[in-house]
Amino acid sequence: MMTIEPFLLVIASIFLLAGFIKGVIGLGLPTVSVSLLAVAMPPGRALAIVIVPAIVTNIWQTFVGPHLRDIVRRLWPLMIGTAAGIWLNAGALTGPNARYGTIVLGILLVIYAITGLTKFSFRVAPGHEKWVGGIVGLITGVISASSGVQVIPSVPFMQAIGMEKDELVQALGVFFTVATLALGFTLTSSGLVNSATALPGAVAMAFSFAGVFAGQAIRSRMPADAFRRWFLIAMILLGIYLAATAIYELQRA
Repeated sequence: MMTIEPFLLVIASIFLLAGFIKGVIGLGLPTVSVSLLAVAMPPGRALAIVIVPAIVTNIWQTFVGPHLRDIVRRLWPLMIGTAAGIWLNAGALTGPNARYGTIVLGILLVIYAITGLTKFSFRVAPGHEKWVGGIVGLITGVISASSGVQVIPSVPFMQAIGMEKDELVQALGVFFTVATLALGFTLTSSGLVNSATALPGAVAMAFSFAGVFAGQAIRSRMPADAFRRWFLIAMILLGIYLAATAIYELQRA
């Protein structure tokens, strides 16, 4: 009788949940999955498993909508800046300071969630979109190379330039596709993405899509704002747990 490794069951459960959240609110698959996997493994290894499902689901989200040309026209400095930041900070997940990645990840989750709960917002004038986007992208790329999280400060920036709901959802797909591809090249060159991640990655992708479709199916049947609020509260608690645990382990070392 064939047995299923407990590790693969954990992968399936995490990505089913992460895909479900992405299906309901339009983002969160890498954030949730990397965060939960980081409880049991270094962020670099977690991201190596996440990268393929993230790229595939984001490519699919990229082409769902009519705004692609306008999104590329407005966000190209953000995307180029992000790729440059990832390249400049390449090796952060495997270098001597890689152990601090979990702390960075935890802190970023708390910042991201608190920002979402308070609905803090600012506006960027159309004439400043390009140069501000480039700077925001560079910061996002450096942070992403250290933690695998690409939502700070890129997502607040996309909200600040006044994108409407449907355009914003598609823009998230476009941006995260470029960012995860850039990160994927970095992880491949550093040896984190290899044959050992193939099976977990395949399981992750299958259950990600199952979760996304389930989330989309019930999106209209549940109060999305309430779901998003509790999701952000859970991210705060998870971020505090990750950072506190990593700091404790560093003190013991």
